[in-house]
Amino acid sequence: MRPRRRTLPSPAPLGTVRAEVRALRVRLGGRTVLAEVDLRVAAGEVVALVGPNGAGKSTLLAALAQDLPAESGEVRIDGRPSDEWSAGELALRRAVLPQSAQLSFPFAVEEVVRMGRAPWAGTPAEDEDDSAVREAMAVAEVAGFASRPFAELSGGERARVALARVLAQRTPLLLLDEPTAALDLRHQELVLRVCRERAAAGAAVVVVLHDLGLAGAHADRVAVLHEGRIAADGPPGRVYAPELLSRVYSQPVEVIDHPRTGEPLVLPRRDGRDFAS
Repeated sequence: MRPRRRTLPSPAPLGTVRAEVRALRVRLGGRTVLAEVDLRVAAGEVVALVGPNGAGKSTLLAALAQDLPAESGEVRIDGRPSDEWSAGELALRRAVLPQSAQLSFPFAVEEVVRMGRAPWAGTPAEDEDDSAVREAMAVAEVAGFASRPFAELSGGERARVALARVLAQRTPLLLLDEPTAALDLRHQELVLRVCRERAAAGAAVVVVLHDLGLAGAHADRVAVLHEGRIAADGPPGRVYAPELLSRVYSQPVEVIDHPRTGEPLVLPRRDGRDFAS
């Protein structure tokens, strides 16, 4: 039997919508987690999903990835309903970074990164496997321990290896779920710089973040989720309104402009410390 022929993704001009959800509703365990959500992401932009715990950020990312079924609404990738793509075709179009990476077998770091090339087996792009793996490992700064077993790495090192696997996949859509959670300051900035570079090269990037400062500094758009709905969607300078964020996070905040870059900074409002003796 001949294998089913896969339709390969085509380059798209900046601004082309790569993924979108329309009137999306998702229920998990009998509870509505997302309700009537609309979101789109285009080639060339980084969209950050922010919001408090339980707001639906990871659920929305999983629905975009076609990893989670929707009760109603529509998910489209590359202009087609996502369920019309085969699993192999979908893997050529979107790469997904989950919150945590676990492996049961003693794979070396380089082997884990090379897993990202699996969707391209049997296609002309298979010739790029070695260069894609080398480039991804260099960008994620994991080439120095390529031969080490993945299971022996620290949490932050595992997170960077998982990112390298996603980068090696070379898809036009990146879906990253809390990629900075286990990372130190330097590597948090590295991950978001990589997101910006991939967007500049024509990819569409959706990233779940808890750090509003990182989102404000690096995202073109920020979608604020609250109780399963999108409370605001737009450039950080417009979305980061103190009243909105204070309500969404149930925590009074103030928003100030960075004195050098002008980027919005979100700070919890606190009473000053009393240092009187």
